[in-house]
Amino acid sequence: MKKNILSLASAMLFVFSTNAQKVEFEEYNLDNGMHVILHKDTSAPVVVTSVMYHVGAKDEQPGRTGMAHFFEHLLFEGTENIKKGEWFKMVSSNGGRNNANTTDDRTYYYEIFPSNKLELGLWMESERLLHPIIGQDGVDTQNEVVKEEKRLRVDNQPYSRFLEYVKENIFKNHPYKGTTIGKMEDLDAATLEEFLAFNKKFYVPNNATLVVAGDIDIASAKKMIQDYFGPIPKGSEISKDFPMEDPITETINAKGYDPNIQIPAIMAAYRTPSMKTRDSRILDMISSYLSAGKSSVLYKKLVDEKKMALQAGAINASQEDYGTYILFGLPQGETKLEDIVKEIDEEITKMQTELISERDYQKLQNQFENNFVNSNSSVEGIANSLARYNVLFGDTNLINTEIDIYRSITREDIQAVAKKYLNPNQRLILEYLPEKNNIATIID
Repeated sequence: MKKNILSLASAMLFVFSTNAQKVEFEEYNLDNGMHVILHKDTSAPVVVTSVMYHVGAKDEQPGRTGMAHFFEHLLFEGTENIKKGEWFKMVSSNGGRNNANTTDDRTYYYEIFPSNKLELGLWMESERLLHPIIGQDGVDTQNEVVKEEKRLRVDNQPYSRFLEYVKENIFKNHPYKGTTIGKMEDLDAATLEEFLAFNKKFYVPNNATLVVAGDIDIASAKKMIQDYFGPIPKGSEISKDFPMEDPITETINAKGYDPNIQIPAIMAAYRTPSMKTRDSRILDMISSYLSAGKSSVLYKKLVDEKKMALQAGAINASQEDYGTYILFGLPQGETKLEDIVKEIDEEITKMQTELISERDYQKLQNQFENNFVNSNSSVEGIANSLARYNVLFGDTNLINTEIDIYRSITREDIQAVAKKYLNPNQRLILEYLPEKNNIATIID
């Protein structure tokens, strides 16, 4: 009976996600190269105006790290028609909210307004693109803001630097070896001319995707978009030619130190393929199998049953050019770091030599169906997904079809990908240690 109930739930979720969740959209290019995506949803009287620029930390020049993230802050300083300090006030006073975020691959700005404020959102984003004021005063102000953010989110947060240590050890050539927030000394050394050059190169319409989603009239939205963005001049073509990495063929051993922790951690990290590949999606499933929830393999074994770890899990940090797959654990009591690695490796070996159970496989499929439904449950999430699939994947309709890739993944695929990528000679073993410690070296 229990199995029948699970099967019925799976079937109902499948029908719901295939029939009710298709996202309708229209996309086209302006003459200046800006890509436009429109999605109409009248379920609530709100509208999202968002722009994703295909520029992130990997596009920075050596010695000038942090520039992309810095611009995320700098372009809220004001424009020729929006005074300094007025951007957020203008949004909130019109019943809206807004934000921005940066990764190694892209920068994303968005506003959420009542639907009758669509024109205001479009005007503000066109102002950011056409009339930004980039002066020394604004650079100095945001320099202090970014430094404070780094102190708050990185320097003073426990375990916040583990990804930095992982990346700098598994990437030798590709700019993913750096961090998104960058080095403060690089920002201090940057000249105003360099900031202006960065803006001129990357903040151009042909490097941007505009998404308008929500309670809109398509014809009216198109006219406003043409009026506000059409006259903006096209920028120079941007070439992206990043150095590739040689395969990792033997274990890399490294240490990283954190003054904010007392309990060490261990990471086994692997360089994996682009988020655009099917293998990357399979690694997503492997991560869920190993560490999604208290019934997952690593949590149940290391935390619940053997009580060897306070925490254990897996992360598939997939990006546009490469992925970083990380297995980790925090030891409990007298457990050694090497013992955590041994236990994790046993589970990886089991995946490589045996098929996961049919029950676990169906559980994974249900989890990913649920994630798919949730990701398209709000107009804000839909706008983000439309922009991301277009900019980073080159296929906007993945918002509807990516779930089919996950559905097509078999237990045999999971076994094959574990065999292909998760081997001891292909990884970094990182001991993440308290900065001032007397812990003896545990892994030779």
